[in-house]
Amino acid sequence: MLTHGAGGNCHAKLLVALSNAFAQTGFVVLRCDLPFRQSRPHGPPFPAMAARDRDGLRRAVDFLRQKTSGKLFLGGHSYGGRQATMLAADHPELADGLLLLSYPLHPPRKPTELRTAHFPKLHTRALFIHGGRDPFGSQGEMNSAINLIAAETRLLELEGAGHDLAGRNSTNELSARIVAAFQEFFGAPLPT
Repeated sequence: MLTHGAGGNCHAKLLVALSNAFAQTGFVVLRCDLPFRQSRPHGPPFPAMAARDRDGLRRAVDFLRQKTSGKLFLGGHSYGGRQATMLAADHPELADGLLLLSYPLHPPRKPTELRTAHFPKLHTRALFIHGGRDPFGSQGEMNSAINLIAAETRLLELEGAGHDLAGRNSTNELSARIVAAFQEFFGAPLPT
């Protein structure tokens, strides 16, 4: 299951390409809009409503579990990934793993405002995909932060990429690389 960042929706180019790449390898993929985006087509989420977004993620996971069996992975870009980590920290049984695209470690130019208070409670394996030029956290900051997580983690840095993960590769090449890293890290073979 994949969801979007604060400025996007489930039709974001990266999410569409990534879900197509996963589907081509046999995975069932659900892309969904968070409740804040369902309420408003534009604009950022309201921090006071973040619990509502996590509840929406939980309902989407429940829906997906009714439609398919097997392991379930929860992920998202930026804000969506952050909400996924917070949900998994409170409910470790909810997902077998996390795919986190451009985790927003801190606001740009505010490295002391870390968004990691819940990391020590996170016991779900997590694959972080991070752009080398992401203003929401440097590679060194990301490495330090993920050391707070008790579960196994891996950080894949995309050299030259920003927060949108756009870089030298096409969206399709990037998606194929992410799917390969996902399968390697989670030992997720081709679904049957």
